[in-house]
Amino acid sequence: MRNSRIEVQPIAGAVGAEISGVDLSQPLSGDQLADIRRAFGDHGVIFFRDQALSPAQHVAFAENFGPIAINRFFRAVEGWPMIAEVRKEPEQKANIGGGWHTDHSYDAEPALGSVLYAREVPDHGGDTVFASMYAAYDALSDGLKSRLGEMRAVHSSRHVFGQKSGRPAEMKTRILNPELATQDAMHPVVIRHPHNGRPALYVNPGFTLRFEGWTDEESRPLLQYLYAQATKPEFTCRFRWREGSIAFWDNRSTWHLAVNDYHGQRRLMHRITVGGVPLH
Repeated sequence: MRNSRIEVQPIAGAVGAEISGVDLSQPLSGDQLADIRRAFGDHGVIFFRDQALSPAQHVAFAENFGPIAINRFFRAVEGWPMIAEVRKEPEQKANIGGGWHTDHSYDAEPALGSVLYAREVPDHGGDTVFASMYAAYDALSDGLKSRLGEMRAVHSSRHVFGQKSGRPAEMKTRILNPELATQDAMHPVVIRHPHNGRPALYVNPGFTLRFEGWTDEESRPLLQYLYAQATKPEFTCRFRWREGSIAFWDNRSTWHLAVNDYHGQRRLMHRITVGGVPLH
């Protein structure tokens, strides 16, 4: 696709596209913004290379898509509470986001998306993998689609960010405000995307606890089946970061996972979360 000098090149069959021909440090024209919105809707996650953004420019780009949702649990960039640091130092073993999840599904109004900007990246490793929840849903049987369409699931922040979470000890110094991890939300297991009406699977291993009216034990086998379905290789793409790269993903239609394969190296990312709306 070529319009207003923007090019959109898919990088995998089900999810992900790289956009070139645009400098995000500059205000976007109406045509440019329309093209980016279209690519975001079509591909679930979009990538930009070789960007040089100040914090103010990072915020300005994100605000094109909605209000900023300030993260409760990550350390903010000094002077910029809207920008969260996602950092791993060379001596640290655990990383942030190292399991499949979608951001903020524990909120009553889950995030629209996240804009992640690479400030420092390792010489090798540290990729991010994305999965399409449109494709995962589409490949289910008609019978299971019908059953899931009647169900809701419980999501929570408590077991991940709370004071009684089971995260590694070193992470407890990097995750802030555990007393604020009180969010519990109920969402449909299959949502209709608020912008295009397309059905997408909306459970995730990071924050989903159980189905409404089911016990954890009863929920576990079906959730595990759905998680395996969602991460089939043909529904995913893998992004290799370079300094100055940006990924902007739709939290309603994708999952992501940060690959933790760069021990002894530093990785510093700046993340802005864009607020969303209730899901139906």
